[in-house]
Amino acid sequence: MSSSYQGLFLLLGIIPYALGLNATENTTQLTLSNSRLSATVSKAGGAITSLTLDGQNLLGTRSGSTGIGPYLDCYCTPSGFYTPGSIAPSYKLITGTDSTNTAYGGIIMSEVYPPTGQLLEQYWFLREGETGLHVFSRLAYYNETKPFLRNLQEFRTLFRPNTPLWTHLLTNKNHYAPLPSKNAVSKQVVVQDATWYLGNTPEDPYVKQEGEYFTKYIFADTWRDHDAHGLFADGSQSPGNETFGAWLVHNTRETYFGGPLHSDLTVDGIVYNYLVSNHHGDGTPNITNGFDRTFGPQYYYFNKGAPGSSLETLRSDAAKLANPTWNTEFYDSIAKHVPNYVPSSNRTTWNGEIDLPTGAKDAVAVLAQDGVDFQDNDRNPSKFQYWSAISPSGSVTIPSVVAGTYRLTVYASGIFGQYTKDGIVIKPGVRTATHAKWTPESHGTEIFRIGTPDLSAGEFRHGNYPSPNATLHPPEYKNYWPVHDFVNDFPSGVKYVVGESDPARDFNYVHWSVFGGYGNSIRTVPYVGHGEVNNWTVVFDVEKQRRSKSWEQATFTVQLAGVKTAAGNTDVYNASEPWANLPYTVVVNNHELEPWVIPYYRSSSCAVRSEVSCYNVANKFVFPATFLKEGKNEIVLSLPYNATDYESAILARSIYVQYDALRLEVK
Repeated sequence: MSSSYQGLFLLLGIIPYALGLNATENTTQLTLSNSRLSATVSKAGGAITSLTLDGQNLLGTRSGSTGIGPYLDCYCTPSGFYTPGSIAPSYKLITGTDSTNTAYGGIIMSEVYPPTGQLLEQYWFLREGETGLHVFSRLAYYNETKPFLRNLQEFRTLFRPNTPLWTHLLTNKNHYAPLPSKNAVSKQVVVQDATWYLGNTPEDPYVKQEGEYFTKYIFADTWRDHDAHGLFADGSQSPGNETFGAWLVHNTRETYFGGPLHSDLTVDGIVYNYLVSNHHGDGTPNITNGFDRTFGPQYYYFNKGAPGSSLETLRSDAAKLANPTWNTEFYDSIAKHVPNYVPSSNRTTWNGEIDLPTGAKDAVAVLAQDGVDFQDNDRNPSKFQYWSAISPSGSVTIPSVVAGTYRLTVYASGIFGQYTKDGIVIKPGVRTATHAKWTPESHGTEIFRIGTPDLSAGEFRHGNYPSPNATLHPPEYKNYWPVHDFVNDFPSGVKYVVGESDPARDFNYVHWSVFGGYGNSIRTVPYVGHGEVNNWTVVFDVEKQRRSKSWEQATFTVQLAGVKTAAGNTDVYNASEPWANLPYTVVVNNHELEPWVIPYYRSSSCAVRSEVSCYNVANKFVFPATFLKEGKNEIVLSLPYNATDYESAILARSIYVQYDALRLEVK
């Protein structure tokens, strides 16, 4: 390039570091662009305000907090929500060429929140030849005089368009729907927190295909197998009828919390990247002196298809990028610009050989914080997490693991409990192999089991079964929960007869203390009943030939896929709430066992937010085998009668649990 052209570019504020890729800055904005994608960050608000792919405007017209993104947002200050970039942000424009000789540009937005001194940063990177933005988000807090600030309740980035271009939303390859029309939205009725009834427009495509209710919780997903989610434009609103996609790709998952069981919002017209949240009751880290975590990278990917291209075609194009080894060289090259990001020189591949128990299906191996349940790995925000499916032969490989010491956890469908091993040492550049033999827990001869131990309540009534009245047949549990009226379904309560009853019909996906009332727009008056709501009965026979005089001890295992105490999803103890710590009682043939007190910090908000798998807990009730008898036996599963809590949002006040599986053993 001649010196005259270089001078012209600099005069215009353009850094010409590669043909077709430019980084531009002036007094009001910064722009990254290549031959196809262009993104502009406004200095006034710290958000992307212009985003185009092949000339197509993907954001639409800005109006308030819509028509912008991706941008950073949090619930992380003493007063609650805050959007960084609105006070006194600073910006840095980055250019370079990575080790593959590919040009890249980056924008860093930094802001110190004056009342607390918290540092919040958002990073956007664009490479030549790609049509997506690599994003990182950082929160740091250094304050010795006030070492505890608060919990990090939400930390997220959002792509929030304001344009009719987008026609569909997609959680995963199995769950998608058209967006509700403007007509449907204009006639919607609020029925619960962030939940609306759309049945006033029965011919609306969303209503016909997905159902009469819309909520962001319907389109939440569990992270285990999640690869990409986003918005799809079917071409009906674009010139030339081209199709478009806007996706958040989980190319890495190491800086999220909660492991593969974590579930969160994905899309509702906004494409979310929820880095931290407790929507379904998972723990969140505390912001204390020295907290400094960079989340990511994740990839906001934008693609285009020919007229008539399907939603699945564009989704699968995005999903193929959900690989932690994709773009390793690029991330190594920009590590010098991203605090806390660990380059490949301090990573390695972990291999496992697991001797799985007979009957184990869909097994998964998790590497996460040493010494704690992976569901609690928010306790040390400097740690990382990884997981991968285990083959039927027991082999598993996890690439790009940061050096450190981990706990290995293995769990599988069909097997009660899990395998754990602490002290798995990962050394940089040294391929690490672990052999583990999982001997399943056993407490004698199994008398019966109800459900499948898979950390989910999906096999029970109104769980994973297709909704019959919607043409796309989403799972029933995704619907607004009052539709599944417990009183109508079980007018005499739950009486499950082992060997005769069907868990898909005779065992509800939620065990309520009281049904109806606040948060239930269908059954508006609470129904407490006369013990048939909060008490469930399991009936089983012990045949004479099976009843052994040598039996001494019985063990009744209760695994819960979720539980809501009066703490809701906050993990905060409130002494004014009598059910913050929830006593769960089992009665065997009129012998009441010592209650299992489920602590407030294990509470979730699961069923009412359209989920069947949240924070899992379990307990073993051990009792004398003499409580059992030949012939008919009964076990009563009991919650406190009419147990409720205060809800500031429009949500169900009832205490409830959701079962994963139950098992009775004797020895």
